Amino acid sequence: MFIQEYFKTPIWYEEKPEFVKSLTKATDSYIKEARKMRKDDIKKSGDFGTSYHSTPLTADSKFKDFHNYIGQKSWEFLDWQGFDMQQYTTFFSESWVQEFSKNGGGHHSAHIHWNQHVSGFYFLKASEVTSYPIFYEPRTGARCTKLKLKNGSAITHGTELVHFKVKPGTLIFFPGYMEHEFSVDHGKQPFRFIHFNIQAVPKEMAKVNS
Repeated sequence: MFIQEYFKTPIWYEEKPEFVKSLTKATDSYIKEARKMRKDDIKKSGDFGTSYHSTPLTADSKFKDFHNYIGQKSWEFLDWQGFDMQQYTTFFSESWVQEFSKNGGGHHSAHIHWNQHVSGFYFLKASEVTSYPIFYEPRTGARCTKLKLKNGSAITHGTELVHFKVKPGTLIFFPGYMEHEFSVDHGKQPFRFIHFNIQAVPKEMAKVNS
């Protein structure tokens, strides 16, 4: 019996600790400002379950080296999948930092990023007891016909979701169409990460808009 595996969904990840110290410092002011913007709401009802979401990071020169690295790796990620990336260039459609409440309850429900070729996370504050990303089987038809697994803890062709444990310096790339969420954080330790979305556009279009 011959076997061919089609329609695979890649997740790239690596440990990249060299950006952690500088970007943690660079994002402190963004998180401080995000907290300030939510001050009135927090005063009324507290911040349990809150995710502090910054303004865009893309224009800040303190993130230039990081963004250059992410842009190049995103190009490689798409090229590796078989796309003719000689015809395209990548650019950031979004980049921001988030931090979950120290009082716990922070999370994100399952969602995708429409029209984004690459999405990803870079973790600045995380541990074994903080929140973590969960990725779901992206093929709707496959999820509608699931059977009971032999071993629910093993990653197999029948696996419907994957829990990704992370630490400071963990960098993850995945297709924007891949449904994902963040588990509920219990506020035991700080949890902060940079989230980015990348689009690939034809080089001719990029020249016109530059």
